[in-house]
Amino acid sequence: MDGTINDFDLMEIGPDFIENPYPTLRALREASPVHRNADGSVFLTRHADCLRVYQSRDMLSDKTREFGRKFGQCPLLTHHTTSLIFNDPPYHSVVRKLISGAFTPRKLAEFEPLIDEIVDRLLDRVEELGELDLIEDFAKILPTEIISFMLGIPEQYRAKLRDYSLAILGALDPVVPEDRLQAGNQAVTEFSEILDDLINHRRANPEGAAQGEVLEALIFGEHDGRRLTQEELIQNCIFLLNAGHETTTSFVGNSIGILLDEPEQHRMLLDDPGLIDTAVEEFLRVQSPLQIGNRLADADIELPDGTVLPEGTYIHTSIAGANRDPAMFDAPETVDITRKPNRHIAFITGIHVCLGATLARIEGRIALGKFISRFPRIEQTGPRRLVPLARFRGYASLPIRVT
Repeated sequence: MDGTINDFDLMEIGPDFIENPYPTLRALREASPVHRNADGSVFLTRHADCLRVYQSRDMLSDKTREFGRKFGQCPLLTHHTTSLIFNDPPYHSVVRKLISGAFTPRKLAEFEPLIDEIVDRLLDRVEELGELDLIEDFAKILPTEIISFMLGIPEQYRAKLRDYSLAILGALDPVVPEDRLQAGNQAVTEFSEILDDLINHRRANPEGAAQGEVLEALIFGEHDGRRLTQEELIQNCIFLLNAGHETTTSFVGNSIGILLDEPEQHRMLLDDPGLIDTAVEEFLRVQSPLQIGNRLADADIELPDGTVLPEGTYIHTSIAGANRDPAMFDAPETVDITRKPNRHIAFITGIHVCLGATLARIEGRIALGKFISRFPRIEQTGPRRLVPLARFRGYASLPIRVT
């Protein structure tokens, strides 16, 4: 076995891995697909293994013990142990049932005209600018507008949302320096105060909710006679921000980045705009905004190759590695916007499958389809800069010129 791969430790990754993790993930998948880190946790890079973990009811998302060690008593701990994503049934079932009302086919149909309107308005501004930072001037504004609409967030707070999201999500990386922990705690505190006021106002004035707003439904919704407490409302609204904001920003930015790198694929999409649906799936596979997931084994789990991970094993799932597994995808390192089928796991699967997956696909289809159609020539005008995170992948800056 390659000594470098044998010595790999997810807890010791550096900027080279963040810049381009794919060669390392490929080497791990080939030589050490069930890789043991120094702390005893396991890093999985095969598609079948990740799928097995996500579909097992014996895998826990609750991170109370793990995050207690990582964060100590602080706002980050409160958030990440109260929000939907890091909890299991029965609490997970209650919250998911309440939130899922915002993502019914009827509700999503209501969002399409809103997304169309936002995208058209943003593209008008892009045309005026000519040269722009794709992330700052387009990719981050679209989800900001949508999540603000869903939660009833006033205009004066919207500029802060991506910073809040990045700070809170950044604390989930395998390695988190003290300054990032402080930024995450500050973001939870500030956004919690804003949401506390908004929730109190909407509770007192339910008739003021706009069509499609989720906040009112979360406040007054019940499941088996259970309503969310104020703390649960606050933390799950933060979760909705994180789930729908940073990943969508990265999805749009990553997609344009791929087309800049793949001019033949860009030309195919220009020649046949009907390929946008399969293109969206390929962009999600090639550069998944969420790169790493986690589970805790609540019972022994046998992987497809017969390897048994004992109860209590902390498991890191490489979504990025799984989505480039040649056992599942032909020529997995090649971008193919016509790829079918495309069984990527960018939105995970199982009981924790992303609630907003359909909305994200709608946003991507409309935003990317209209952007590419309106601006057939896209040129990069300066160096790209990645968000310095391993768990999430996206650009902090992508300067371009459009015509």
